[in-house]
Amino acid sequence: MKNLLLATVASLSLAAPGFASGTHNDGHGEQLEIGVPGEAEQVSRTVKVSMKETDDGDMVFEPAELSFAKGETVRLEITNMGESEHEFVLDTVERNVTHKELMAKIDMEHDDPNSVRLDAGASGEIIWTFSNAGTFEFACLIPGHYESGMFGPVNVN
Repeated sequence: MKNLLLATVASLSLAAPGFASGTHNDGHGEQLEIGVPGEAEQVSRTVKVSMKETDDGDMVFEPAELSFAKGETVRLEITNMGESEHEFVLDTVERNVTHKELMAKIDMEHDDPNSVRLDAGASGEIIWTFSNAGTFEFACLIPGHYESGMFGPVNVN
């Protein structure tokens, strides 16, 4: 039993640096409750989203709420108009909470089709098909950003 415990601790110790830095991809290419990565030729519209800090210290997305039709494929053009690095993550509220807690513990970047992380002044895009109806969330999960207001609802009808 002691050898098993030592082996487990050793393997976790060796794996920890991989989780502590670099990129993260936890299978987000597969079906999520909010949908699936979309195909560019299926895009029905483009939605522009900006991320920035306000003069009073809040961090915001504009628009503050997004709405889509079930089955719709969209191109989200995301621009970081702020002075800090920000990210845009599409998921359920519950998964974003869990993910945010993990990011508070380790330095993590994403390589997932439902997210984009951008330096100040940079732009990126997500092509997404909203295959399920419901209320979901977009958020910046960089430590402190969610708490400063960087989240909003995604309504899919």
